[in-house]
Amino acid sequence: MLRAVRPRIALLVVLAAAAAAVAPAPSFAAPAGALDHAGRWITDRDGRVVILHGMNMVYKRPPYHPQAVGFGDDDAAFLAREGYNTIRVGIVYAAVEPQPGAYDEAYLDRIRETVDTLGRHGIVSLLDFHQDLFNERFQGEGWPDWAVRDDGLPAVPKAGFPGNYLAMPALSRAFDHFWANDPGPGGVGLQDRYAAAWRHVATRFRDHPGVMGYDLMNEPWPGSAWPTCVNPAGCPAFDATMRRFVDRTVAAIRQVDADTLVFYEPHVLFNNGVPTHLGDIGDAHAGFSFHDYCLTDPAGRVGCDVFDDLVFENAERHAAQTGAALLVTEFGATDDPAVLGAVVRRADRFMVGWQEWHYCGCADPTTAGPGDRQAIVRDPARPPVGDNLKAAKLELLSRPYPQVVAGTPLRFGFDDATKRFALEHTTARAGRRGRFPAGAVTEISVPRRQYPRGYAVDVEGARVLSPARSGVLRLATREGAERVRVVVTPGEGAFPRARVS
Repeated sequence: MLRAVRPRIALLVVLAAAAAAVAPAPSFAAPAGALDHAGRWITDRDGRVVILHGMNMVYKRPPYHPQAVGFGDDDAAFLAREGYNTIRVGIVYAAVEPQPGAYDEAYLDRIRETVDTLGRHGIVSLLDFHQDLFNERFQGEGWPDWAVRDDGLPAVPKAGFPGNYLAMPALSRAFDHFWANDPGPGGVGLQDRYAAAWRHVATRFRDHPGVMGYDLMNEPWPGSAWPTCVNPAGCPAFDATMRRFVDRTVAAIRQVDADTLVFYEPHVLFNNGVPTHLGDIGDAHAGFSFHDYCLTDPAGRVGCDVFDDLVFENAERHAAQTGAALLVTEFGATDDPAVLGAVVRRADRFMVGWQEWHYCGCADPTTAGPGDRQAIVRDPARPPVGDNLKAAKLELLSRPYPQVVAGTPLRFGFDDATKRFALEHTTARAGRRGRFPAGAVTEISVPRRQYPRGYAVDVEGARVLSPARSGVLRLATREGAERVRVVVTPGEGAFPRARVS
C-alpha cells in the first residue's frame, strides 16, 4: 500500500507532474460466479448492479492467514451488522508455494475457512495475492525466498516501506527478473510459476459461493523502470511488459475457471494520478481494481482533490475504453476524517464500490507510521466492541449505499451532516437492452449507526417491501416505472413511507 504519508514518493510525483440494525444477507452472495459485470458495473446473476462496500483483511506475517491474528465469526458478524458486503482477503504467495511446484494445501484450507466464515454472513471475498516490497529480504512480504533473483546485490540501504522502492537496487532487480519472466529453480520462468500458483488457487476456489473474484497482484512495482512512470503520460513501455504478465496469469486461471471475475491492477503509481496503458485484456469477466492514496499534502489536503479526482477519472476512462468493471480495493490507512470522508464521497460521486484499508493494524510490517492508525478494530482476537473499535472512523465508513439496483444508477450519495441519503436510477438493464419488470427489487444498506432511531423513506417509482428499522431497505419497482428516486432521512421510529409519482 502506498500510503498518504510518503513524502519522498510524493515529492517525486508532484515535481515530475509539474515539470511535465442486523442486516440480512445480501441476496447476491452466491452461487460461485454469480457476480459478473456489464461494462464498468459489477452485476449479480439477475443483472442487477451491485455496489460493494467493505474492508481489507491481510495478515502479512507467517503463517499469513487472517485466523492467525484472531479474525473470526464475531468479526464477520460485526461487519455484516455495519452493512458491509465484501472483504479483500489477502493470500501471500510465499505461503501458497513455499517450495517450487509444491503447494501448501493446509494454508489454502485456512483461507477457505475465512471465506466460509464471511460467506455465512453474506459477505463476498476478493482473493488477493498480496505483496509489498517483494519479499522479507527487502523488509516486505510476497514472493517465496526461492523466487528472489537480485543479482547478488546487497539489500541496502534499508529505508523501510516505502523507501526501499526508491532506494534499494536489489529490490528493483528482483522485480525486473519477475517482469522478464526470467528462469528460476528448474529453469521455469518466475511468472510461469506465479501463474501456475494462481491456477492452483482458482482450482481450489472456483466453486466457492463466497468468492466474488481474484485480484492478481497487489500494487505492482515497475522495478528499475519506475522513473519512466513518474510523469503525467505514464509509461507505455512498462505497461506493455506488465500486460504480458496479466495475459499469462489470466490465461492460467481460465484453464480451470472460465467465469469468476479476475481483477488486474495497474502499476502502483496509478494510485497517485499516473494513467495506465494496459488496454483491453480481452477477457469477458475482467475487472480493474485500483487504489487511491493522496501523496501531496495529506494533512492539509492541498492538491488532494485534484490528484484524487484524477485517479478516479483515469479509472473511469480505462473502463470506458475496455469495458472492465471498476472497484477501489484500497484507500484510507488513516484515522484522518478529512482523508476518509473525501474518498468515500468521491466514490459515491463516481458510483464505484470500495474496500478500505484496513480492518486491523495486525502488526503490519510495511505500514508507514503506527500500525494502529490504519485499524477499524484494534485487535481481532478481542470482540469488536467498546474501546476495541474506532467509532469515529466507523461513523464515516458505515454509511448508506445501494447494495443491488434493479436498473442502472444515475447518482447516489450520503450527507454526513444531515444523514440524508439519496439514490436515483433508471430501470434499464446495465449494458443490455430492456428494462427490469415490475416487482424487481433494489436493496439499500441503511446502517443503524447512522439511523439509531429509525428512518423515513420518500420514494417515487417503487414501493417499500422491508419493515421499519430494517438494516436493508428493499424496494420493488412499480409497473411502468422508468426511473426510481429514493430519499432516506432520520425518523423517530418512523416506518418507511412511500410517495407515488
